[in-house]
Amino acid sequence: MTVPVHPPPVTAAARTFEAIYQAEFDVVTAYFARRTADPQTAADLTADTFVAAITSFATFDRTKGTARSWLLGIGRRIFAQHCEAVTRGRDVVVRMNGRRALSGDEIDDLVGRIDAEREGRELVAAMAALPALDREVVELVDLVGMTPKEAAAVLGVSSGAVRIRLFRARGKLRGQA
Repeated sequence: MTVPVHPPPVTAAARTFEAIYQAEFDVVTAYFARRTADPQTAADLTADTFVAAITSFATFDRTKGTARSWLLGIGRRIFAQHCEAVTRGRDVVVRMNGRRALSGDEIDDLVGRIDAEREGRELVAAMAALPALDREVVELVDLVGMTPKEAAAVLGVSSGAVRIRLFRARGKLRGQA
């Protein structure tokens, strides 16, 4: 005799995370598409961000910021870890052994997203002369569409500092054009 297996009930937290995932997936993917032209890397970094988010979802506090700022803060750390691993050369073996090959449709979709972020990558390249924090402020506010307060939460600085950096960085970028 077999005992019927019933899936566990879906919790409110699971529904909330799913809604956040669906609402912010494109934003997180675009964040990484501005940083790499490789679809597999963009997909992996996006997946890593959501894995880190779901494992720490119990600590997410909406009173401290939006889901978008929380996810991009995680994405920022994931990207920094990725860059460090690539720089040290450790990433190659791990990535090749643990990555799922993308299907043709997935690659086409990510290539389209990467193409759509071409202007964003051009802006990121133009910002190379700016200090790192200024570059991130411009990206979060002007490309992602965050408020200075949300960007401040992602970067761990005051919203006043973000506004000042944004004003100065925009002036420098206008001077380059």
